[in-house]
Amino acid sequence: MQPRTAVAATAVLLLSATALAPVGCGAAQPTEDGTAATRTWTVVDTGQDRCYDLYGSVISPTPGQDYYGQDAQYAGAQPSYRDNGDGTISDLNTGLMWQKDPGAKVPWALAVAGATRCRLAGYSDWRLPSIKELYSLIDFRGRTGTSSADSIPFIDTNYFVFNYGDVTGERFIDSQFCSSTRYVSTTMFGNPTVFGVNFADGRIKGYPIRMPDGRQKLFYCLYVREGAGYGINDFVDNGDGTVTDRATGLMWQKADDGRKRNWREALDYAESLSLAGHDDWRLPNAKELQSIVDYKRSPATTGTAAIDPILTCTPISNEVRQWDFGCYWSSTTHLDGPQAGAAACYVAFGRAMGCMNGRWTDVHGAGAQRSDPKAGDPGTFPYGRGPQGDAIRIYNLVRAVRDAR
Repeated sequence: MQPRTAVAATAVLLLSATALAPVGCGAAQPTEDGTAATRTWTVVDTGQDRCYDLYGSVISPTPGQDYYGQDAQYAGAQPSYRDNGDGTISDLNTGLMWQKDPGAKVPWALAVAGATRCRLAGYSDWRLPSIKELYSLIDFRGRTGTSSADSIPFIDTNYFVFNYGDVTGERFIDSQFCSSTRYVSTTMFGNPTVFGVNFADGRIKGYPIRMPDGRQKLFYCLYVREGAGYGINDFVDNGDGTVTDRATGLMWQKADDGRKRNWREALDYAESLSLAGHDDWRLPNAKELQSIVDYKRSPATTGTAAIDPILTCTPISNEVRQWDFGCYWSSTTHLDGPQAGAAACYVAFGRAMGCMNGRWTDVHGAGAQRSDPKAGDPGTFPYGRGPQGDAIRIYNLVRAVRDAR
């Protein structure tokens, strides 16, 4: 992976030839100890190109100032697509080829079965994407307003066909796209669940396969092909408090320090961290953070966080005093709701709790990506927020990242 360069929040992000070239073909990359490692997939940048303060106002912080170290100040492999003119879209970063138009909503079982029957553009190897493949398409220049008229989808509509919720009784934000990744546990009091990305409001959530009234939940789906191995990590413990994912070229802080911080404090901590002889650590963006989720794990089924055990997570107690694991801040602002930009994205490596009908439960699954206010008093939200009563913690854990060169 090319080194990231700090840039001003308003600067134009220039694309290098390396960023535009497909990198999913396993090119050998030198590591710091001089050995060869195979980088097999790229974490595509979020596209976010502005910095925001506590209240969602656009700012341009400089090193040493509050709120420095945001997503927009580190330029990675910018989203880059090619319309093939045959109903397919190629991602020039990941090597994945996508269906351009998701068509009508279908139940999850039909979405899975439909992949084997799909013959789009003459190909017969289409599949329903994993949650990591699907999340590679999210674009955090999106914004959720009060209606579709004042909202911007969290997917590039220059290439992909997108529709807001259009089924009777739905909200306009009900534009959930399903993945092939089932949650290894259950949500909402025992419901079988599949992970999906909502490109209307910029979140990963686990969705019950059936609605409370017994109807099957309907999803949009985008089939994918090529890009074999995308999302599979290749971790190595460096023996110095760091872990390198040779698949992505990212180096991670092996263990969080156990301290919960608000978003400004999280940015400050990562920017000032000195570990293993490196001082170029940063708070990961939402896509980088999600890249290390292990969706085969959950507190309820494996007794672990949803992460490879080579990386350690601080145990916590959740709202129902169950043994659990925490949420980790990203550097990505979430432009959602009436005060867009006042929240930042996090990834839940333990249960994504919510209060429904006065009872706390895992509403969206370990591996969900939601958002919290950047600052404030979590006691203001005793029963969470939103239709599923999403737990609002505000003080979350931090795991710093850097580029392994």
